[in-house]
Amino acid sequence: MKILLLEDNKRLNETIVKRLKLKGFQVDSFLDGQEAYEAIDNGYSCFVLDINVPSLDGTEILKRIREFNIDTPVIIISSTVELDVIKQSYSYGCDDYLKKPFFIDELEIKIEKLCHIDHSLMEITKNCIFNFKDSTLNIDEKQEHLSCKERLLLNLLLSQRGKVVSFNTIEAIVWEGNFASIDSIRSLVRRVRKKIPIDCIETAVDVGYLLKKEKDCN
Repeated sequence: MKILLLEDNKRLNETIVKRLKLKGFQVDSFLDGQEAYEAIDNGYSCFVLDINVPSLDGTEILKRIREFNIDTPVIIISSTVELDVIKQSYSYGCDDYLKKPFFIDELEIKIEKLCHIDHSLMEITKNCIFNFKDSTLNIDEKQEHLSCKERLLLNLLLSQRGKVVSFNTIEAIVWEGNFASIDSIRSLVRRVRKKIPIDCIETAVDVGYLLKKEKDCN
């Protein structure tokens, strides 16, 4: 699925792109409204638009999208709290509105809901199923609850299964671009390992971690 993202905060833009790509989405991202507008007819399944951006604001782009495309979901993201602006966004045809600051999880959930996508259940082994939406590990008939960061880490490792995920990537995705020390990352991995009843998270010394393929877990 192809998504257009317009967000002029470069760091937030990069963080959103990384997270959505880990979900398997193709993302074209823009910092400038005019550049995004010139690309809106390139076959996108969803638009994520910030309002206050250079050249052409997100509500104007939304208005122009709806002139020829009434069905494709459009999510507005903005730090504004002005009720008139929010009302205007909905009057132009936005499907949902997300106020900054927000958790990237919130945006993912809205995209998946509007586009009718379900990535919630992921198999670690046949007897160990990760439920992303409920933040649980279902192990045989038992259930382990995960914290937000434990859930994001496990989702990241599953999305890159068999590949080494670097400390920098873990920091960017799980801590959503905020600083995380190596000790904090190691502590998080230890907590997740304790909740999985098999040896499946391997350390790549001084680099990061990988989730082993199912046949290599024991």
